[in-house]
Amino acid sequence: MTDTQINDTRKAELLSQVVEHIDITSFDARPIVDAMKKMSFSSRDTGRAAEIYNQMLADKDCSVALVVAGSTSAGGCMDLYAELLRNNMIDMIVATGATIVDMDFFEALGHKHYQAKEIPDDDTLRSLYIDRIYDTYIDEEDLQHVDHTIFEIAETLEPKAYSSRAFIREMGRYLQTHGKKDNSLVKLAFEHDVPIFCPAFTDSSAGFGLVKHQVDRMKAGQSYLTIDSIADFRELTDIKIKAGTTGLLMIGGGVPKNFIQDTVVCAEILGHDDVEVHKYAVQITVADVRDGACSSSTLQEAASWGKVNTGIEQMVFAEATTVMPLIASDAYHRGHWRERMAKRYGAMFD
Repeated sequence: MTDTQINDTRKAELLSQVVEHIDITSFDARPIVDAMKKMSFSSRDTGRAAEIYNQMLADKDCSVALVVAGSTSAGGCMDLYAELLRNNMIDMIVATGATIVDMDFFEALGHKHYQAKEIPDDDTLRSLYIDRIYDTYIDEEDLQHVDHTIFEIAETLEPKAYSSRAFIREMGRYLQTHGKKDNSLVKLAFEHDVPIFCPAFTDSSAGFGLVKHQVDRMKAGQSYLTIDSIADFRELTDIKIKAGTTGLLMIGGGVPKNFIQDTVVCAEILGHDDVEVHKYAVQITVADVRDGACSSSTLQEAASWGKVNTGIEQMVFAEATTVMPLIASDAYHRGHWRERMAKRYGAMFD
């Protein structure tokens, strides 16, 4: 057996157990969430977070933003987020490029994430072209297909500046004819006019594809497209101004969290002195608050910046894949989403 055959066999062994994404419609979390509300520590925090998310959905004036950082999509929550979108339980998304491109768009093209049953030396993984996210594997060769697909999409578009929302919409349009998975956040967002913003869009596989697009066009003396992060901020602020009452369902922190919260301040700078702070807010994080980092700064702290209402907020210090299935299933089965009107904020920019 050749070294190549040995490596192929070893790679197949490591990439043999597919991550299965949880289906929040298949179980009813209401009884356990109700029980957790009567407990203490993180259980009570989770119960109150679920209660606040239900308040957002029951408030007919409230627009809900799903804010995602970290790797929960790769870890099994991908269909969970898609279900929230499909059932009109979120109105806009702010996320990392990795969440949208390397995870959701990646699987929409037919690729998978895999459970790591064992974690060999990472240099060995590198030699097999396997990328690792804690105990989850990605086939690097599949990820390179994403890079190239982003390049292909860019090559078809008019060479001008695009917000990340506008480019992600084109990714959704591409999936209409080339996608391999219906339950894709990017595809569903295109179909339901739910805007997706990635304020650090090029910090993902999209970056590699777009750099290749620019370099190839520059060499050919041709114009190329760019991603306009200022347009991202302006468009999301426009949505905040139009929405009025807003609620934040935040997984992790970092850039997406700060980006959505800053829309309040930006609206004020633009002369909208009557803009509301975010009325409702839930954040799920494991980050420590003591280093002053954005991922862990409390929602109470955000109130000092004029971003969030201190009355209806809840921090949950937990690893998100353990509590988001409960919160999402609870909200799905309580059914407040059935009475909501679709906001379709994506249509604002057509």
